[in-house]
Amino acid sequence: MASSSSLLVLAIFLALVSWQAIASDPSPLQDFCVVDKNSPVLVNGFVCKNPMNVNADDFFKAANLDKPRMTNKVGSNVTLINVMQIAGLNTLGISLARIDYAPLGQNPPHTHPRATEILTVLEGTLYVGFVTSNPENKFLSKMLNKGDVFVFPVGLIHFQFNPNPHKPAVVIAALSSQNPGAITIANAVFGSKPPISDDVLAKAFQVEKNTIDWLQAQFWENNHY
Repeated sequence: MASSSSLLVLAIFLALVSWQAIASDPSPLQDFCVVDKNSPVLVNGFVCKNPMNVNADDFFKAANLDKPRMTNKVGSNVTLINVMQIAGLNTLGISLARIDYAPLGQNPPHTHPRATEILTVLEGTLYVGFVTSNPENKFLSKMLNKGDVFVFPVGLIHFQFNPNPHKPAVVIAALSSQNPGAITIANAVFGSKPPISDDVLAKAFQVEKNTIDWLQAQFWENNHY
């Protein structure tokens, strides 16, 4: 008969295996599960439409990702192609983005709560980095040139900055979720609706309340389109 310690080890192992199995988008149990946009049923993801009604357009979008995009006041534009744009991505655990950077533009510090990101530089130069979780908060950064590839682990705060004052930059990024989500740190903290109490933020950032009030009064523009 197995000892109690052996059973405990087995239980912990099974728990870890189960956690890994549900730690990302669920794996498909059929060839595809195209979104049924007319279904009123709410599930974690989207209900499948009848496969007999699926056609090639469910896996296609004329996204014009070869065309430059206008950038916003922080100098970037993220054009995301996820399950909301291509219904056939449902349950496939992947999405894509083109990111344009103006000279000296940036994709400001943000996180993807449901996806690891891997990007490749198509044009220009980028300074990129991410910060590890508490308590180390180690900052890892790299200067990237055309053709270089970099990975941002799931959930970690990261950014990209174009250091060139004269030339734009462009990347294509893949993300390991059909709906990776994005939380831009400044927008979430200082631009939440309703606003977070300035008492809370002043204490958290160890600054005067009028500094927080000034930050909350700014227009925190979204760069995801």
